[in-house]
Amino acid sequence: MLTLLLALTQATGLARARHTIDSLAGTVSGRVGAAAMIVETGDLVMSRGNERFPMQSVAKLPIALAVLQRIDAGTAKLSQEIHVRQQDMVPAVHSPIRDMSPNGTRLTVRELLRAAIVESDGTAADVLLILTPLHSVDQLVHKLGADSMTIVATERAMAADPTVQYKNWSTPLAAVKFLRAFEQGRGISGPSRVLLTTWLSETTIGDKRIKALLPPGTAVAHKSGTDATRQGLTRATNDIGIATLPNGRHLAIAVFVRDSKATELQREAVIAKIARAAWDAAQK
Repeated sequence: MLTLLLALTQATGLARARHTIDSLAGTVSGRVGAAAMIVETGDLVMSRGNERFPMQSVAKLPIALAVLQRIDAGTAKLSQEIHVRQQDMVPAVHSPIRDMSPNGTRLTVRELLRAAIVESDGTAADVLLILTPLHSVDQLVHKLGADSMTIVATERAMAADPTVQYKNWSTPLAAVKFLRAFEQGRGISGPSRVLLTTWLSETTIGDKRIKALLPPGTAVAHKSGTDATRQGLTRATNDIGIATLPNGRHLAIAVFVRDSKATELQREAVIAKIARAAWDAAQK
C-alpha cells in the first residue's frame, strides 16, 4: 500500500520534497515523522508516515471536534455551564484553569473548548470528556479515515505515568487524513468548523513550529503537543495544522518528533523547516 501511495504522488510537486524532508528529519536526535497533503487534491508526501508517534496535546483537537459534534447534534450547548471541581484539576500539566482557580470554578463548554485549544489546557481537555467519552473520540477519528490514530488516555493518566502517552498515538499519515476531513467539513457543521478553526488560528503555543518559517501573514490553524523533558529525553514534540496556500488551496501538515535528546530549539527548528519544504513544494 505504501509503495502504491508513493508511486501515485511521484508526479506532483509536493512529492519532490520527499528527499528534502528525509534529510531534514535526520538532522535532529530522535525519530522524526512527517506528512503533508494538499486537501483539495489529495497529493501527498511523507517521511516515516506510517510509524506511530505519541500525540500529547495534539489529541485535544479530536476531543474538541467530538464535543462540537455533540453540540451540532443538540445533546450539548456551548453556553452550558460545567462545575470544574478541585478534584478535577489535573496536576503536573499545563493548565491555566488550575493555576487561576485551584479550588474549583464554573465554566461554559465554550470556555472549556477555547482553553483546551488556544491555551492547551490539560484540565479543560479532561473535563470535556464528561460530554464525549474517550471511546467516542477514538471512534470519531476512525470514521473520518484516520484509522492509524488511537486516543485512549486522559491528561491525568499521562501526567501520572509519562509512558502512558504512547497509548495516544498517531501516524503522520493518519494526522493529515484527519486534518483533511476536518477542512472538508466532514463530521462537523459549518459554524462549528469555523469556530474551531478560529481557535486553532489564535493559539500562540507552538508558534516556532509549523508557522515559524512560512511567509508572514499565512493563515495557519494548528495544534501542537509537547512532553516535558526528563533526564534529557523528550518523548514528544509535535505540531499538526492546515496552512492556506497563495492559490487558495490548503496544505495539511503533521510533524512528530519522538524520543529526542535534542534541545527544544533544535526540535522546533526541524518541524519549521519540514513545514517550509512542504509549503515550497506544494506550489510547484
